[in-house]
Amino acid sequence: MSVPVTQIRRRLSAGATLASGAMVIFSMLAPLDAQALPLFARQTGQNCVSCHAGGQFPELTPYGRMFKLTGYTIGQRVAVPISAMGQITYAKVKDTGKSDDPQADFQKNGSPMFSAGSVFFGGKITDNIGAFAQWTYDNYAGQRVGDSGNNDGKWQGKPSADNIDIRYADRFIDANRDLIVGLSLNNHPSVVDPWNTAAAWMQYVPAASVSSHNYTDAHTPFPSDTTGSNVAGINAYAYLNKMIYAELGFYQTANKGFSFMSAGYNDTNTTKLKGINNPYWRLALTHEWGAHNLMVGATGMVAHIYDDNVDTSDPNSIHRVANTGIDAQYQYILDPHTVTAQVAYMRQKTNYSANTIANNTGIGSPSGFVAADGVTPLSDANDSDTTNTFRAKLSYVYQAKYGGSLAFFNLTGTTNTANQNSGYDPVTGTITSTDPLGLGSILSTRVGGNLSGNPATRGFTYEAFWMPVQYVRVGAQYTAYNKFNGASDNYDGLGRNARDNNTLFLYVWGAY
Repeated sequence: MSVPVTQIRRRLSAGATLASGAMVIFSMLAPLDAQALPLFARQTGQNCVSCHAGGQFPELTPYGRMFKLTGYTIGQRVAVPISAMGQITYAKVKDTGKSDDPQADFQKNGSPMFSAGSVFFGGKITDNIGAFAQWTYDNYAGQRVGDSGNNDGKWQGKPSADNIDIRYADRFIDANRDLIVGLSLNNHPSVVDPWNTAAAWMQYVPAASVSSHNYTDAHTPFPSDTTGSNVAGINAYAYLNKMIYAELGFYQTANKGFSFMSAGYNDTNTTKLKGINNPYWRLALTHEWGAHNLMVGATGMVAHIYDDNVDTSDPNSIHRVANTGIDAQYQYILDPHTVTAQVAYMRQKTNYSANTIANNTGIGSPSGFVAADGVTPLSDANDSDTTNTFRAKLSYVYQAKYGGSLAFFNLTGTTNTANQNSGYDPVTGTITSTDPLGLGSILSTRVGGNLSGNPATRGFTYEAFWMPVQYVRVGAQYTAYNKFNGASDNYDGLGRNARDNNTLFLYVWGAY
C-alpha cells in the first residue's frame, strides 16, 4: 500500500528537525574534550568514563560511587559550580486510533521537541561538605487555560526543584578499617543511594510531559517510593571496608525552612506527610574483584500521606504506604567493554484512610459502573491494595561510544473496583465513552481506561545509543507491551489492546 506524499513529507520533516537538533548540541559540545567539562568532571579532572559506566550518565562506576559517598568533595572546588543539561525527544505511538480525541490522547505524537532542561549546582563546598542540586524546567508542564475555561492548546513551561542532596561526609582509614560516614539533607528517598537499582535512579532517560510520551520507557513500571522528589529528609549512612552499606533516614513535608526542597510545586501538588515518622532504610553488601563489582541489597520505607494535599486538618484522611524491596547490580568494566546487569523488586502495600474506606463502603464501585449484565453492582472497593513491581535490565557499551540495553518490566497487584475508569453503564447496559443521546450515561475512558480494576502491566524496552562525544548521547528506544491495565486485549473495554501502546522513542541528551 502506498504512503501519501504529505505523510512522507511530515516524516522527513520530523526526522530533519530531530537531526538538526542533534547537530546543534553536537557542535556546541564537541570541544568539551579539550576545554570546559561539566561540574564534577571539572572538579575532579576526570572524564566521563571515570565516574559513569561506559560513559552512560548517570550510571556510576566504583569511583563514581566513592565520589558520591564522600560528599562530592574529591578534587578541587571550582569557581563556577554550575552545569546544564537538555533533551530533544520524539515519540511515536503505534496506534492512535480507538480514541475519541487523538489530539488530547497523543499530544505531539510524531513531533520532535525540546522537552526539558536542567541546571545543576553543587560539588565541593568544604573538605567535608558538598552538594548535588538539580533545578529542572519542564517545557510542556501544562496547557494554558483560555477565556472559555478550557485549554487553548498553547503549552506553558514550569521550573521546579528536582533532586537535591546536600551532604556532610568523612572517611577514616587505617590498617584494619576503611569507614565512610555521612549525613544528607535531601528531598527524595533513595536519592542518596549510589547504585542505579535505587528507586530514584533506575529510570533516568527523561521523556516529555505530553500524552504521546505516556507509553515510553520512562513511564513503564519502576520500583519506586510514593513520595516523589518534593519532601524533606535527613539521612545518616555508613560504608565499611567497601563491603557493607547502611542508611537510615526520616522524611517530612517540605515546608517552612525546608520549602526550597519543593520549590516550583504549588500547594496542591506538594506531598503532605504526617509528622516525621516516615522512615526510609537501606542495607547493601558489596564486593569488588578485578574488573568486576557486585551489590546485593534491600530497602524499605513507610510513609503516612494525607489524602488531600491542601487540607491536613483531618486525622482520618491519612493513608499508610509501606514499600519493601530487594535489588542487585553487577558490573564488568574493562576497556573497551562495559557490562551492567540490574534487577530490582518492590512490594508496596497501601492501607487507605478511614475517610476513603467509609466513602467506598456499601456503594459498590465508586465510579458507578455495574457488572456485565448491566444491573449487578460491583463489589465494594478495597480497604488496602498491594502491588509488586519487578524490573531487570542488561546493558553493554563498547569503547564508551556505542551501546545498547534490554529491559523487562512486570507490574502485578490486587484487583480493586476503585481503579476502574471503564465499565458497564447502568443506564444503557453497555460500555460507552460518549453520551450522544443525553441519557446521563456513566462514561468510560478510552486509551487510558481500565476495565478490570487490575494494574497489571508488562513488557520490554529495547535501546540502542551512541555517544559521539562524552557529554552527548543519541538514543533510540522501542517499548513493547504484552499487558496493560490488567489485560492483553481490550483492556479499556472499548477495543484497545496493550500492543497498541508500543512506542518508538528517540532522544538527544546533552550536558555542559
